[in-house]
Amino acid sequence: MKLYALIVLSIFLGKSCGSQTKNDLKTAVLEYTANTRGFYQKITIQDQTVSVSKDRSGNDKPVPTKISDADWKELISDFETINLDSLVTLKAPTEKRFHDGAAIANLEVRYKDKEYKTTSFDHGYPPEAIKKLVVKINSFAKKE
Repeated sequence: MKLYALIVLSIFLGKSCGSQTKNDLKTAVLEYTANTRGFYQKITIQDQTVSVSKDRSGNDKPVPTKISDADWKELISDFETINLDSLVTLKAPTEKRFHDGAAIANLEVRYKDKEYKTTSFDHGYPPEAIKKLVVKINSFAKKE
């Protein structure tokens, strides 16, 4: 009887550990902004579309563009590896933004009715934990 209970308990615990959910990009909104006195860029990714705005005042109407399946899969894999709760604690690897050597960048993620934001970092020099994701996000602005 103890063996039977042990087997059932092992199966139950094994399934609950294996079913921990990863971040789901389909229900998330990613917003990357970079700005200085003379430069502004806002990249928004939502539901396999990307829109890029270069107008700080918000007067332009960016046209959402569909993200290719290959790029979307790459974004999903990069997004799944990020610990959203740790975004606020990430340390910027460089400090060029302090003396106008780089634009000030931020990444904001809205996921499951909660907002996660990074502290400011240098545009082009993201923290290592989000580097792949940020590089991929910025690649969409270069295609325009």
